Amino acid sequence: MTGALAGKRGLVMGVANKRSIAWGIAQALYDAGAELAFTYQGDAFGQRLAPLAASVGSDFMVDVDVTDDASLDAAFDALGARWPTIDFVVHAIAFSDKSELAGRFLNTSRSNFKNSMDISVFSFVDIARRAHPLMVENGGTMLTLTYMGSNRVTPNYNVMGVAKAALESAVRYLASDLGGDGIRVNAISPGPMKTLAGSAIGGARRTYRHTEMNAPLRSNASLDAVGGTAAYLISDAGACTTGEVLRVDGGYHVLGMPRLENMGGSSDSSH
Repeated sequence: MTGALAGKRGLVMGVANKRSIAWGIAQALYDAGAELAFTYQGDAFGQRLAPLAASVGSDFMVDVDVTDDASLDAAFDALGARWPTIDFVVHAIAFSDKSELAGRFLNTSRSNFKNSMDISVFSFVDIARRAHPLMVENGGTMLTLTYMGSNRVTPNYNVMGVAKAALESAVRYLASDLGGDGIRVNAISPGPMKTLAGSAIGGARRTYRHTEMNAPLRSNASLDAVGGTAAYLISDAGACTTGEVLRVDGGYHVLGMPRLENMGGSSDSSH
């Protein structure tokens, strides 16, 4: 999609390192011609982000705590001072206490449930509200990330599955609210990926191997594939797509069960 985003500019939130899905998206947007700004949280992540941001020609990085109104206000004030309008925001932010991404969902604590919903879901709504004034003149795209655990029970995903279900619902409500202003709101749902966030989920390696073996395309999503999907949604080619969850998972979501040869069974040849 070389040149498809020429003249567009926007904010990417949630780059942790070069293996982050957000970074794969940032690279694809840059390759398509977009100008990028970035947020991070804390000095450690800022130090990791700085050389990555520089490699895509960006000198705009701002430290943001999405649970703090003053921090978000300051970030969007700075963004608005740099660019009077923006064309997109990529929200790649989620959190749960790692200790609760194992065992039974039944044992989710009240504090972690509230914190997970605040960071993983409400932050998207809060960011959309702040981005709206910067997009209302020319329209734009709000984009977030979800996962199949939102609507199918996934081992060790627990409270994050519930949070992602709420996030997908927020996508639909925001799409309805903002569509009249030409603002599209969508989510991308990759399959399991080898990221810092993914490694926090119990049994991550086994899940990765299982989906790769059983997906119709016999592969998990790559950063390039997710980035390309994001570039499509943000580009003019995605002008009539909103309120959607686009799955980039090698087709795994269509399966009712793993292929029999991967379950140690034999096929029925009686017919």
